[in-house]
Amino acid sequence: MFDDPFVFFALLIAIVALIFARKAMNEVAELRRRLEEIQAMPAAASAPGPPSLTPFEAFEQTLPPASAAPTPPPIVPDVESVAPGAPSETPEQAAGETAAPPPLPQPDRGFEETVGTRWVVWIGGLTLALGGFFMVRYSIEAGLLGPGVRTMLGGLFAAALLLAGEWTRRKESVSSIAALPIANIPAILTAAGTAVAFATVYAAYALYGFLVPATAFVLLGLVALGTLAAALLHGPALAGLGVVGAFVTPILVSSDKPDFWALYIYLAIVTAAAFGLARVRLWRWLAVTTIAFALLWTFPCLQCGPSMVGPHAFHVLAGFILAALLVVCGFMFGPPADEGQVEPISSGSLAAYLLGATLIVLNGFHADAAMIVFGLLVAGSLLVAWRSDAATGAVGAAAALVFVVFAEWAVRANPDMLVLPGGSLQGIGPSATDGSVSLHLISAAIFAAGFGVAGFLAQGRFTGPVIPVIWSAAAVFTPLALLVALYARIAHLDRSIPFAILAVLLAVANAAATEILSKREGRPGLQASIALFATGTLAALALALTFALEKGWLTIALALMSAGTAWISTQRPIAFLRALAAILAGIVVLRIGYEPRIVGEAVGTTPIFNWLLWGYGIPAASFWAGSIFLRRGGDDAPLRTVEAAAILFTVLLAFMQIRHAVNQGDVYRYNAGFTEIALQVCVALAMAIGLERLRIRTGSVIHNAGAILLTVFAGLAALFGLLAWQNPLLRWMDVGGIVINLLLLGYALPAVLALLLSYAVAGRRPYANTIAAGALILALAYVTFEIRRIYHGPVLSDGQTTGAEQYTYSIAYLAFGVVLLGTGILFNSQRARLASAVVIALTILKAFLIDMSTLTGVYRALSFMCLGLVLVAIGWLYQRILFRRQAAAPIAPAAPAGG
Repeated sequence: MFDDPFVFFALLIAIVALIFARKAMNEVAELRRRLEEIQAMPAAASAPGPPSLTPFEAFEQTLPPASAAPTPPPIVPDVESVAPGAPSETPEQAAGETAAPPPLPQPDRGFEETVGTRWVVWIGGLTLALGGFFMVRYSIEAGLLGPGVRTMLGGLFAAALLLAGEWTRRKESVSSIAALPIANIPAILTAAGTAVAFATVYAAYALYGFLVPATAFVLLGLVALGTLAAALLHGPALAGLGVVGAFVTPILVSSDKPDFWALYIYLAIVTAAAFGLARVRLWRWLAVTTIAFALLWTFPCLQCGPSMVGPHAFHVLAGFILAALLVVCGFMFGPPADEGQVEPISSGSLAAYLLGATLIVLNGFHADAAMIVFGLLVAGSLLVAWRSDAATGAVGAAAALVFVVFAEWAVRANPDMLVLPGGSLQGIGPSATDGSVSLHLISAAIFAAGFGVAGFLAQGRFTGPVIPVIWSAAAVFTPLALLVALYARIAHLDRSIPFAILAVLLAVANAAATEILSKREGRPGLQASIALFATGTLAALALALTFALEKGWLTIALALMSAGTAWISTQRPIAFLRALAAILAGIVVLRIGYEPRIVGEAVGTTPIFNWLLWGYGIPAASFWAGSIFLRRGGDDAPLRTVEAAAILFTVLLAFMQIRHAVNQGDVYRYNAGFTEIALQVCVALAMAIGLERLRIRTGSVIHNAGAILLTVFAGLAALFGLLAWQNPLLRWMDVGGIVINLLLLGYALPAVLALLLSYAVAGRRPYANTIAAGALILALAYVTFEIRRIYHGPVLSDGQTTGAEQYTYSIAYLAFGVVLLGTGILFNSQRARLASAVVIALTILKAFLIDMSTLTGVYRALSFMCLGLVLVAIGWLYQRILFRRQAAAPIAPAAPAGG
């Protein structure tokens, strides 16, 4: 056997590694002795003490307990047993160190020391493990020994490493050597031994079939459990190896007929061992790792279907019980807990197994056994949280997962809820194995009563500022969520008086809880709990209205609930209520994004008085009222959210009503015509004027942004829609009568509104003159198109332009310019006078560029004659009226002196 160079080389490396490890141990002992002498002499010389004490004894008296010492004492039975977070020094030691001179600086670790104390240990452990692996592999490939002998040799080598690790640990315990935290020789030897043991068992099973699956499974499990037990002595690294090996073992050992009961019983034993070790050593990471692996083992086994609910349910139930017993702080055998504090590991461990139970219910199509186990875990979460503050977070998780279970049950029976443009989602249809309605009704009643009663009673049991709020939130949310899910499943979102009655009863219960809690003495968190129950009252009433009326009333109910929550926030100044009002507003916005018509095709065809008026008008009014209430509490994100929703619904109300009226009820028409664009421009300008006035009073950034966006929209729609795309000169359209026509709506009215907007923002916006210029352009367009309507009839794009028409344009432009000038003089408006100058200048350009070439005869003469007379008249007005007044002003004070 030793003739093979590969085996000889592996054994040689192992022997050399042991020699280097022994040498490193001796060097560490010598370095430890010298370091203790150097540190002990200054402390002994400066610290007062009996003269009979030796320097070592004086230094030893100044040491803190072994579990908290930053520098290991001469005898350390178990370095890794130090609890996390232990204090590094006692007050007495700190006082002694202030009196003593500072210790000598530690010399830099040299290359030789680094190699001898660390690298050799790491390489030695790795080499030993590889040597065992290679030995097993070589013996299999060469066929030198039988399977039994090979397995025995591998086991003996693993046992030798384990014995060596234990021997070195005990030797260090009775000597003055402390294991280095990152190069612990006993731990590394033990880890190498367990690795070789894993490899030996797995090779005997998988490589050449010496062991049957059951035997291999048991042996690997025993090795993993032994590794966890050894971690009590050798530290967290070995615990990590053991827990990983334990949970990976079922993957390594496969079988054509898997036994899930055996698997989950094994996992329960492993989980118990890991939780016990985590509790003894206070290793939070080990508890978290164990929970994560246990939850992951729930996923692959879910593919077996509803027929295997039993073992899966046992898995999550056993893990939940073990977590409650050993992990949850302050409950049974768990670590001590801080009163009034929610501990993440305690709450998360229960929530993880609740999630596993939820997955079993969903994958098992709500089988009775799965629902029963899920109910037991929810009840257990409430019980544990009732006894331990640390697990209160599991109450919120349980409430959320209860809603998930019932919501999935409702959606599975109503696949039309998830219909997409391309069709319904695959696999969401109802199944014959879905849980019975009666079981879910009973379960929902129990869950609602349990969360509601426990949440209310918890207000007098817990005194912290957070824990009562969690209980009250679960008490309010769970019954409401269950009621909605049952309504969707049983009533299919249609009118249902029985569900409306249930909602009213729920509102009465929440109102009674609000009244009772309002009479109690103040304590931290009480106001938040009162606000939550009051919000639950409003929500239940809103649901009652929804259940009793048509589908679209749900949108209205949520909007009214947002306004009601905002009002409650003025009575109970709690930040959560402001956020809740904003969240409800966001839900309503998402709701209309899913179906803008609110009630689908039932919106109706009557202009204005249709479902759009109620579906958008009432929420808009509710959000405006809510913003007024929220503004009393200051300007923050919830207020801005509700203000944005108010503006959005107001704009959508106007625009959707316009589309509905113009398109005979079809709000989904693919394009917009002249009338629709003109109405939208007018509405946008009118609302921009209103928001400009409103923002002066409120100073709201949302009102400011809304005004800007509406102004920009109106400008772009007028430019690209009215003047370009839907220009009546460029496309065939019937504009109507001579005076009352589409031109009045599309150009004259927008020009007036733009002019009013320019005055509303004058001095406040840098683009005020731009808006005024837009008003002038629209006005000129109206004058031009109206004249063409007179000459060409309702279709402006037909016919040729005659001389009389060209002359009329010139006269109309002159008249328009004169009217602007007169307005500017009468109201002393420089902007109107500048607009007049622009119009007159355009008229002059038209006369010289167009009239001179196109007009002939009397029309050309009259055009220039009129233009000349108007220009002279304008000059006279400027000289006699405007400039005269300006010149007379400085001379006025000199009159009394002459007298």
